[in-house]
Amino acid sequence: MTDHPDIATDILAGLDAEQRQAATTLNGPLCILAGAGTGKTRAITHRIAHGVQTGVYDPHRTLALTFTARAAAEMRTRLRDLGTHGVQARTFHSAALRQLQYFWPQAVGGAVPELVDHKVNMLAEAARRLRTTTDRAALRDLAGEIEWAKVSMRTPDSYAAAAAGREMPTGWDANGVARLFQGYEDVKTDRNLIDFEDVLLIMVGILETEPKIAAQVRDQYRVFIVDEYQDVSPLQHRLLDLWLGGRNELCVVGDASQTIYSFTGATSRFLLDFRQEHPDTTMVKLVRDYRSTPEIVDLANRLLSERTRQRVPVPGPGGVRGPMPRWAEPLELVSQRDHGPAPVFAECSDDEAEAGWIAAQVKQLLDEGIQAAEIAVLFRTNGQSQAFESAFAAAGIGYQLRGGERFFSRREIRDGILQLRAAARSAQDVSGDEVPGRVKDVLASLGYTEAAPQASGATREKWESLNALVALSEELATTRGDQFTLTDLVAELDERAASQHAPTVQGVTLASLHSAKGLEWDAVFLVGLSEGLMPISFADTQEDIDEERRLLYVGITRARLRLFLTWTLSRGTGGRSTRKPSRFLDSLDPEADSRHGAQSQGRRRPGAAGASGPGGRGSGRKRAQPAHCRSCGVLLETGAERKTGRCLDCPPTYDEGLFENLKAWRLSTSQAASMPAFVVFTDATLVAIAEAEPKTPAELLRIAGVGKSKLEKYGEDVLELVNGTPTA
Repeated sequence: MTDHPDIATDILAGLDAEQRQAATTLNGPLCILAGAGTGKTRAITHRIAHGVQTGVYDPHRTLALTFTARAAAEMRTRLRDLGTHGVQARTFHSAALRQLQYFWPQAVGGAVPELVDHKVNMLAEAARRLRTTTDRAALRDLAGEIEWAKVSMRTPDSYAAAAAGREMPTGWDANGVARLFQGYEDVKTDRNLIDFEDVLLIMVGILETEPKIAAQVRDQYRVFIVDEYQDVSPLQHRLLDLWLGGRNELCVVGDASQTIYSFTGATSRFLLDFRQEHPDTTMVKLVRDYRSTPEIVDLANRLLSERTRQRVPVPGPGGVRGPMPRWAEPLELVSQRDHGPAPVFAECSDDEAEAGWIAAQVKQLLDEGIQAAEIAVLFRTNGQSQAFESAFAAAGIGYQLRGGERFFSRREIRDGILQLRAAARSAQDVSGDEVPGRVKDVLASLGYTEAAPQASGATREKWESLNALVALSEELATTRGDQFTLTDLVAELDERAASQHAPTVQGVTLASLHSAKGLEWDAVFLVGLSEGLMPISFADTQEDIDEERRLLYVGITRARLRLFLTWTLSRGTGGRSTRKPSRFLDSLDPEADSRHGAQSQGRRRPGAAGASGPGGRGSGRKRAQPAHCRSCGVLLETGAERKTGRCLDCPPTYDEGLFENLKAWRLSTSQAASMPAFVVFTDATLVAIAEAEPKTPAELLRIAGVGKSKLEKYGEDVLELVNGTPTA
């Protein structure tokens, strides 16, 4: 038991009623249904900490399982912050690999086979042995298909029957894939190699056939916590069962509405059937959304309400057997935040116009003070990123691509760390504020410059990577003070590389919807929302369409404050307007009915093909409230006009003395912080404040351009000015 009784109470402080119920339910099976942004990680880390502090859990016999190294690192950090040490927080693969390395000599003998990260080269060798040639893109698709087979616990012999009805890689049928699958396994055997799926499969085999080893593992781990349980595969579920050995000290957390990896073998069936599998289960639902504004949460709820019952595949023994009529009621989220701007819907003539329009909106958000790292552009396929890379490079907007090569695997990062390590040996006198300068000098030899390059693609991405190292050195030098050295920086980078905890890159994130799972930003652009892209063209069954709907739901719930949804009428400039908005927008876009009416009568919607706007030729029209000038009633066109609620030509309807006082305060504040005045607040935001004359923090937060961080920094001063009380 803890020596400090108040510590356990402190751990529970700040939890809402449902989170507290989850955190205090320490025994028996527990299933937490947690919607997006409802604080599930907070709930389960406080549960673990509470269990350890009260003596119910032995931290060294507690295993928390996640699906990404980043999520595992986040969980370890939070547990350390709660004063809880010794708990293992790992991915399924990491936990299984650790056990395999320990037990291999006893169970198999000899050295553990080398683990391979990528299947493509071995698949190419297997194809050559079969006298078959295929390109690298097809090999990547085949690698994904073999991964699906293995996590579904299918062998080359049973694959063809199990894959009936599945979409095959181009040019291949199920029997051909089965032969290549066997050839791939033969290549691995010849070279004494194993892949990530083998790690799980081999551990399952060892635990099933070696009772003494199974007993050791079950003695080591007594309590299990599994996050993102809707993404468990049949293979992972089997391994978890063997770890448990019939015990019920298991807590699972998930949301069937966020099941978006069915193509990899993941299934929400185990989450939905948890109570049937564990009859004594305590169920807790987390529906209070602390991430997103009511406007964004309402949009997410409406999207799912159109398909309130979701069909999911039901696995039979050893794998997915096929679709059966199972249904899951989605959680209805309730936002805990103050109101914010309405989501924006924009129709653009083509992909280039869409990218240009979004670049203009991003510029405006940056002018309002939102950091680039807090903005994301999310798309359905990676091929859509090129248009945004070009548009952002032309506009001088920094960006980072997510979902490609891991940060610490990039060559420039590996070389940068090597050079920083060498520099640390001869820089014993460099510490504190001097560290970032030395980092810049070292990385200059690899191509780092103070100013970002204008080029896009690989050149820009390399610079963004190196700049992330510089930014991390600046952050750590500030937080750790004069004792921080170059050696400390290298140690921090080594620790982060081991856990794949990449530093924040100060650029707008460009990412696929799948790779955005688990992340969040202040402002999110969901782009390319046209039929054929959302839902994707090959989604031809109800199960596929449902998964695409869930994918869009995940995208919507990534946004905290601002959300933009865009689509195009054609792919290329000047092309025929053959594209249609996504069917999912019908229940979301307030003007969907008028859009359909205009199309049926042959009329163009404002902002469609041929219209002009901030994004260039054929740019989309942004809609936000208020839409009309409060003075003359004319439709407002620009962001600045909508922010103030009047045409720029109309006389102001605010106290000009107050506006001048706000400008004077902004100037002194920006000078004190050595930053441009517009970073504090833009002129348009000051006008909006003077127009609205907010009396409370909640009223101030409703004004566009005043986010939570600015409210915390400047809210008190602004309200004192508005209410006539002198600032300190």
